Amino acid sequence: MPVNLEPMTAVDRNPVIDIFNYYIENSFAAYPDHKVSYDFFDHLLKAGESYPAIVVKDGKGTVVGFGMLRAFHPFPVFSKTAEISYFIKPAWVGKGLGKKMLEHLIHKAEEKGITSILASISSLNIQSIGFHKNNGFRECGRFKKIGRKKGQAFDVVYMQKIL
Repeated sequence: MPVNLEPMTAVDRNPVIDIFNYYIENSFAAYPDHKVSYDFFDHLLKAGESYPAIVVKDGKGTVVGFGMLRAFHPFPVFSKTAEISYFIKPAWVGKGLGKKMLEHLIHKAEEKGITSILASISSLNIQSIGFHKNNGFRECGRFKKIGRKKGQAFDVVYMQKIL
């Protein structure tokens, strides 16, 4: 299935938030415990300001996933490190979109001078941990039982890829 990676823009607001809300309600991949409003899109754009943010569109122009980099920390001493996030419509998971987004974002990160990418992952999101391990990330830290969602405590696992 052909897909296109495009810069995320305001026209992507609703489909991006719809995908994010799916993961809020049905998984531990997104940390909020309640759906977010479409205004949350502005927060995503602000968090990733001056970093690449993309959507994946199918052949019909429908958004089927999104990904972005954002600053790990606001202090300039951390300017070579970014955090990564991506979410894919469930029907499109396992079709190579995650890898395609990751490769694109890594390329954009290297152009920006980023030398380290971090992923913050719920310990209950085994699929994401496996994806990151399979794509060159290594666990570099774990905060034990700091999250609680749907009545379950979870660790936050930090994974890192050195570029």
